[in-house]
Amino acid sequence: MVSAYTLTSLVEEKKLQNRFIVEEDERPKVAYNQFSDVIPVISLDGIEDDSPGGRREVIRNQIGQACEEWGLFQVVDHGVDTKLVHDMANLAREFFALPDEEKMRFDMSGGKKGGFIVSSHIQNELVANWREMVAVVPYPIRERDYTRWPDNPKEWRPATEIYSENMMGLAEKLLGLISEAMGLKTDTITKVCGEMAQRMAINFYPKCPEPNLAIGLKRHTDPGAITLLLQDKVGGLQATKDGGENWITVQPIEDAFVVNLGDYSYYLSNGRFKNADHQAVVNHEHNRLSIATFINPEQEAIVYPLNIEEGENAIIEEAITFAEMYKRNMFNHSERSKLKKLAKDQNLPKEELEKMLKNSGKTTKSLKELLA
Repeated sequence: MVSAYTLTSLVEEKKLQNRFIVEEDERPKVAYNQFSDVIPVISLDGIEDDSPGGRREVIRNQIGQACEEWGLFQVVDHGVDTKLVHDMANLAREFFALPDEEKMRFDMSGGKKGGFIVSSHIQNELVANWREMVAVVPYPIRERDYTRWPDNPKEWRPATEIYSENMMGLAEKLLGLISEAMGLKTDTITKVCGEMAQRMAINFYPKCPEPNLAIGLKRHTDPGAITLLLQDKVGGLQATKDGGENWITVQPIEDAFVVNLGDYSYYLSNGRFKNADHQAVVNHEHNRLSIATFINPEQEAIVYPLNIEEGENAIIEEAITFAEMYKRNMFNHSERSKLKKLAKDQNLPKEELEKMLKNSGKTTKSLKELLA
């Protein structure tokens, strides 16, 4: 849902506008600050010690276990300058505090590649997220469009350049460990990714008048290899590993990065490593800021398991490109939303809806075909 407005004028309203009210089954089940410590926190200190039984082996094993259980973990002692991290977050807060007209100079509605938007870049959303976002594309460098990067505060652009460079370095380090945890050579994933792309989403979740009816960012998995998320101390990132039956709120840790695996890594591991199933919730008391850095393979990168063990079948029928995988996933997401709306409008039994939703996830059939 794209529109030329910001959330600033809506924060003080007592009731939530209808366009932000999500279906009952999508509403938060766990409070934004009901923190859980089940997500592993992994120190990267000593990562260069690759002696037998050394720190790198310990770290690799910890990451492998976290990827198998959640597809999600946090890293500390990661080597990224804490001043840079704090500066980036503070500059982002300054931008979102600007008047509406200043933020709307970078309005990215209408399919523009980068800029400011409310809710999401996804076209024709049925319900909007309670989120303002700035999206930039730092890599490949030749694709940077600085006309879509905010220029106020003036330090924002150079800070973003340095921050994105550091995120790319950390991502390559982590992908090496994930490759090793799959039983592959260190550079395997980076090689199959080709010329890696990076996209940043700087997210601002203002105080919400009725947070029990809204969602900051709907439940989803990321499409790429990994995502590096910096979140503030407020809390709101939630994860599930059982299809949404139970949710946990990830404990914010100062200067840590939350690392989650995307669909691409899920397929490369033949399903051994999970693609983190997550969402963001909002609250009535505090604004929340997060900065997500998505590391994606090039569009023509091949999506297929890198290592299929004896007796296993590939979880994907045929090798496809990352671009095609993304297209299919977006299509299925759209069709599932339409099916849920149809079920509500026509009072379809829950069992019939669940059957249609299950079938929609297996194919790219149209809504009309699924209902035939």
